[in-house]
Amino acid sequence: MRLTIKDVAKMAGVSPGTVSKVINKTGSISPKTAKKVNKVIEETGYQPSFSAKALATQKSNLIGLIFHVEFSHPFFNEVVNSFKMTIGELGYDLLVFSRENFDDTKEDYIAKSKYFQLAGCVIISGEELEPPLKELDESDIPCVGIDIELNGPKSSYVSTDNHKVSSTVVEYLYLNSIKEVAFIGGPSDSNISNIRKNAFLHYLDLFGMVKRPDWIQYGDYFEESGYEAMKRILASGPYPQVVYTASDMMAFGALKALKEEGIQVPEEIKIIGCDDIEATRYSNPPLATVKQDRVKMGRLAAYMLHDLITGNADSCSLLVDPQLIIRESCAIGSEVTIPS
Repeated sequence: MRLTIKDVAKMAGVSPGTVSKVINKTGSISPKTAKKVNKVIEETGYQPSFSAKALATQKSNLIGLIFHVEFSHPFFNEVVNSFKMTIGELGYDLLVFSRENFDDTKEDYIAKSKYFQLAGCVIISGEELEPPLKELDESDIPCVGIDIELNGPKSSYVSTDNHKVSSTVVEYLYLNSIKEVAFIGGPSDSNISNIRKNAFLHYLDLFGMVKRPDWIQYGDYFEESGYEAMKRILASGPYPQVVYTASDMMAFGALKALKEEGIQVPEEIKIIGCDDIEATRYSNPPLATVKQDRVKMGRLAAYMLHDLITGNADSCSLLVDPQLIIRESCAIGSEVTIPS
């Protein structure tokens, strides 16, 4: 029969809370009491359970994963996998919150976090903090946002440097004598997409490149919207030399639209996406893209959250540099590259 923490406490003549404090090396316990408890543990071979470890600190080793974006999108999927692996190496387990559970009830993330005695939360919310998430951010629960800005007293966030995403693309094209570039962004109210769009337009102005309103279109980061946006660009008049999209999925849709019109890529129109998801290597032609380092973002988020939980670091924000990956869809004769 497996011993419980109550059994060990009874054998040692102390309370279960005292046993838990000895196990977790927390609180003020006399050397004599600690020696007595440790002797019982050694003699019985007692293995503390997950709940026993949490008893003294009122915290478990559980991390809440709050996912308010399309989990099917390859970018977020890979970020989460990287986070999950790293946070596991640091000794934590994940508890995934279902968004639907919060729509029609008075429950909130703070109440759930306290109920499960969570050590902290990671938030992947896409574009904006909904009220329950904002309350969590403003609480004393350690939180890290991935691709979403958090400003709470115990919150940090990590994101790609989205300004550099566009500056890298435009600088590369300018250095290779390309001046006619269209842009397909995410939703018009998307903060991330607008950072990329505004940086794109800024560098067009800086380098004296062509700017046409019809060459600025919007989608939803997924393939079908890229297809429709590309159709609108083609119908608007003169064709651009290059189409730069705010996601690889929309770039795939744009490629489909160009193929239907019999337009050769890269000979007639070149395409650059963003994210560097796995499928970019196998598209026809292979897709040029701006790589967001998903593995690095996930690992950074895990270490940042661990440091917030343990008190080893204060709140902070980190921007991860992107990297331009040129493949056949944006092949240029004698190209000039930009050092990374």
